[in-house]
Amino acid sequence: MSKAGYNERYARHLVLPGFTAEAQARLAAARVLVVGAGGLGVPVLQYLTAAGVGTLGIVDGDRISLSNLQRQVLYTTEAVGQPKAAFAAQVLAQLNPDVRFEAWNHYLNTQNARALIRPYDMVVDGSDNFATRYLVNDACVLEGKPLVFGSVFRFEGQVAVLNVRQANGQLSGNYRCLFPEPPAPGTVPDCAEGGVLGALPGMVGSVQALEVLKLLTGLGLPLVNQLWQYDALTHKSSILRYTPDPNNPLTGTNPTQTELVDYAQWCGTPLPSERTGWSELSPAEYARWRKAGREHFLLDVRNADEYAQDHLGGRLIPLAELADRLAEVPKTAEVVVMCQAGMRSQQAAGLLAQAGFSSVFSLAGGLNRWRREMA
Repeated sequence: MSKAGYNERYARHLVLPGFTAEAQARLAAARVLVVGAGGLGVPVLQYLTAAGVGTLGIVDGDRISLSNLQRQVLYTTEAVGQPKAAFAAQVLAQLNPDVRFEAWNHYLNTQNARALIRPYDMVVDGSDNFATRYLVNDACVLEGKPLVFGSVFRFEGQVAVLNVRQANGQLSGNYRCLFPEPPAPGTVPDCAEGGVLGALPGMVGSVQALEVLKLLTGLGLPLVNQLWQYDALTHKSSILRYTPDPNNPLTGTNPTQTELVDYAQWCGTPLPSERTGWSELSPAEYARWRKAGREHFLLDVRNADEYAQDHLGGRLIPLAELADRLAEVPKTAEVVVMCQAGMRSQQAAGLLAQAGFSSVFSLAGGLNRWRREMA
């Protein structure tokens, strides 16, 4: 690009007080990895591309679905079924040819996380599950990379800047300082189960992009040792200030963790890349099974009180009892596992797959999503 074209593209940056040509050059030289090209990752990628960040890595093993389009505005109806990472890179390249894209059409996992993160200057977490959030955090800490975390749920969002080397030489807090342990399985549904207001990820992802630009250019005060919280229904926001946790197993006074761990076991839900031996089944697809009379074994892993209030039939075996009652599930049948919100069923599906069941499906979103979409 000619100098005149360069100056015109970034003109609104270059006239800002304190935003020098050197600051724009730092953006052009930067390498940023975005984990997840969904509700948060899309606005992050759009604004970092427009800002001229030199290299953007995109990690996402998911494919575009119709339900994504309510909030993931980079994608189109015609793109449904396409790999998110590759499609995002293709579209974004048209926005700014100055930017180089590295698309990884697979999920982050314990085997590849550190190697993928290592070549980048910083990481943005746009994931939607706790196992991936802890994995990304731990890999960034072990590789010495700053991390911009974001999350959304229903009408609320959060952003924090983690694992930054401060002026005094000390590291700032990381995700485990804020949330030392994951919530119990089934207590916090994801966006597919609990919903999210479509415009909210756009706002939260834009704040994440803003924090990246501040870190790279040195402008302003990033959300270091702070958690920004936002309520879309009231427009109220707050900032929670915290200090690094001395008991943090990665960075505390006496660190006990020096490698990545089994996040599926620790968080109680698998990483998307570790869903081996079983698949998710959408409510619409399962409805077609039932209408066609397709033979299968429906396993409900909720507790008896939940089952008594509402159920789809099938065999009730609470998750806590399943390991001892595997003989009640026919190994030769296609098994569809369901729960209330789709998290316990993932655990049960993994357990069945490990036990040698060859055709196992988890009902995505559980009974909550079934009643919402199939009513």
